[in-house]
Amino acid sequence: MKLKQLYIYPIKSLRAVPLSSAVLTPFGLPHDRRFMLFKIEQDGPQKKGNLTRMTVTFFPQMGLFTQEVHLSDGQFTVTYTPPPADAREGGSGQKTLRLPLEPAIDILEEVDVSLHGSGVSAMNMGKEINKWFSSCFGWDVMLVYLPPGHTRRVLGNLAPNSVNGVDNQKSINVGQSSWLSKFSNYVPNMLQSNETKEKDEGITFADCAPYLVVTQESIDDVTARLVDGLQADVTKFRPNLVLEGADLAYEEDYWGAISILPDSDHAVEIILTQNCLRCQSLDIDYTTGTFGKGEKGTVLKKLMRDRRVDEGKKYSPVFGRYGFLADKEGPLGMRGERVMVGNDVRVSKMNEERTKFYWPGL
Repeated sequence: MKLKQLYIYPIKSLRAVPLSSAVLTPFGLPHDRRFMLFKIEQDGPQKKGNLTRMTVTFFPQMGLFTQEVHLSDGQFTVTYTPPPADAREGGSGQKTLRLPLEPAIDILEEVDVSLHGSGVSAMNMGKEINKWFSSCFGWDVMLVYLPPGHTRRVLGNLAPNSVNGVDNQKSINVGQSSWLSKFSNYVPNMLQSNETKEKDEGITFADCAPYLVVTQESIDDVTARLVDGLQADVTKFRPNLVLEGADLAYEEDYWGAISILPDSDHAVEIILTQNCLRCQSLDIDYTTGTFGKGEKGTVLKKLMRDRRVDEGKKYSPVFGRYGFLADKEGPLGMRGERVMVGNDVRVSKMNEERTKFYWPGL
């Protein structure tokens, strides 16, 4: 297989940024989902001033914002394009905001936020930036940033060192020349300190894991389910790594780990611990910032027919696998290794059966 594409999402739930290469870190690709938007409640069932997390599933308007990264000067731009109806009615036109990828935090206010029950201390990006986003949405919002060292705890059985996670899954180690090498069980490294485990298994504002892996073959299967010439948009599945060359669509359901080969002497392993469960975000029309009409709004429904294959979340369809960078050092398992689009990828572990997702509250 080949690594077909790399994506990051500097601000969670805004549109994807494609990359040609990136460094793999324990916390995900650099600059991926270090920022997140929260709605500042003014009335209704939420207490005034409370922060409500904003994700594209519940705020489809977020699909109207594109992002572009400028690594040479450490900046990124966010561009808001209003839907056609707003433009016809004399609404505000397209506008752009430029932001630092790594803001100076000494002048920012600290604020406690939470995503999926996993809390973290983040930094409020300030009045002017918040005002810009508020003018786009039409309500008060706050943009927050996770500086280095600030990560959320991985809950449930997602983390590789989870008591109920990958350590207890029976798997097949796959050699480069054979898919049926030997049966084995992952054994927790009891010599590793809790501090190291907690540090290495922290996440940013990614939902449940630092990496999300999908295959082009599975995307092609979704396209085949659509009519009227519609193509499945891989970015709506929010992957970090898109692989191409799998033998079958959805064979990744059984993958326990993949190895990316930047060159013939090195392999970077990503442990794939659980399935990614899907929601209505697949049906959002990015041109209108609303849920799609007609065939555009049927992707989730079509996956519901035969992709509800995870016993842990039997009412949600599965697409893709959550992953964590393997805790390895040395020539055959590098951390902090740069990978590039076009690198070879192989499956290094296969599970005997599909994993069972558990994250409290999800």
